[in-house]
Amino acid sequence: MSDPWSDLRRHTQARIGLGRSGNGVPTRRQLEFVAAHAAARDAVHTALDVEALADRIRDVGLGNPSIVRSAAADRSTYLRRPDLGRVPERGTRLEHNGSDIGIALCDGLSPTALAAHGPALGAAIVRALPQLTVAPPVIATQARVALGDHIGEQLGVTTMLVLIGERPGLSVADSVGIYLTHHPQPGRTDAQRNCVSNIHPPDGMAYDHAARVVAALVDGARRLGASGVALKDSSRDPALTDAERPAL
Repeated sequence: MSDPWSDLRRHTQARIGLGRSGNGVPTRRQLEFVAAHAAARDAVHTALDVEALADRIRDVGLGNPSIVRSAAADRSTYLRRPDLGRVPERGTRLEHNGSDIGIALCDGLSPTALAAHGPALGAAIVRALPQLTVAPPVIATQARVALGDHIGEQLGVTTMLVLIGERPGLSVADSVGIYLTHHPQPGRTDAQRNCVSNIHPPDGMAYDHAARVVAALVDGARRLGASGVALKDSSRDPALTDAERPAL
């Protein structure tokens, strides 16, 4: 007997139409759930291979990355003390660059996601911003989004992009988000950032698509002089003419 839910499952990663086996779900579905839970836990706790990531960043032409860490001394502290993940380790110094764009690749809550997608996503973003200068990238470990404010201020960049592993779920354990902050400095709030999330091809947003959205947001932030709630993504607005659509 054919499964009437099979066609729908091809269009979503959500767990739908799991079926029944007595008072529970079928063994296959239970094992899939356990495997997904294990993958999510592994994504959080697996340490980022910084040297391997740095090599891949160089290979895609992003430059020689600097490496920093937050004030959280280890993964356990990072998970229990989000505040320490938002500030750099004491004595952190980055050379002032003054470029238009800074890029920080942060492990966040899924080092697995950053390792899988970070270099290629960073390269796509740089290609989408051909007329802007981009500072050499920074790899940050035990990092929360707000660590990018400190990195951006030290680099002296106009707009900071934080590529970070997103909190894994039972459907996706390797998703990356991009957080954009114009004129980064410590004390910026989440209301002063823009986020592009769910980047994890082939099932999530593609690198080039995410890069186009980022390019439109960067252009808008430079025109507006700010990022966050006042800045909207106009990259796919059908009401705009080609002349009005943000372009760099």
